[in-house]
Amino acid sequence: MNSIDEQFLVFVVKSLVSKPDEVKVARSIDERGVLLELTVNPEDLGRVIGKRGATAQSIRTLLRALGTKNDARYNLKIVDNGESRDYSSSNREQNSSSEQNVSDQEVDQSLDSSSQETSAKNEEEESSSDRLTKTRQELNDLDDLDI
Repeated sequence: MNSIDEQFLVFVVKSLVSKPDEVKVARSIDERGVLLELTVNPEDLGRVIGKRGATAQSIRTLLRALGTKNDARYNLKIVDNGESRDYSSSNREQNSSSEQNVSDQEVDQSLDSSSQETSAKNEEEESSSDRLTKTRQELNDLDDLDI
């Protein structure tokens, strides 16, 4: 394999993805430091990026730590091929037909559970506002004391 940074990145990413054979890293040096371009299977792109980019940010943090050890600045670019986001018309048709097959009973159950969640949230908001009111009253009482 090539350099320690490529080996490290490949090891971390291969442990995350479902198709580790398709993990590729291209390394180049530019004016900002070492640029590592990561390419994975489009189906694994979400796993590498994570929710709100949390996984990608964690990988970048690990690379920053490695850069501290090696006196280098690493930049990670995740290459998006965009292939998996392209839905064909047959997928859309399958999704719409499966949505039509939902029974009325399931719809009723989901409505009941959502109304229960809404009432629970309302109760929680009321108790929260009650606590807030009590706390403000207690603070006002403390302000009235002459110390």
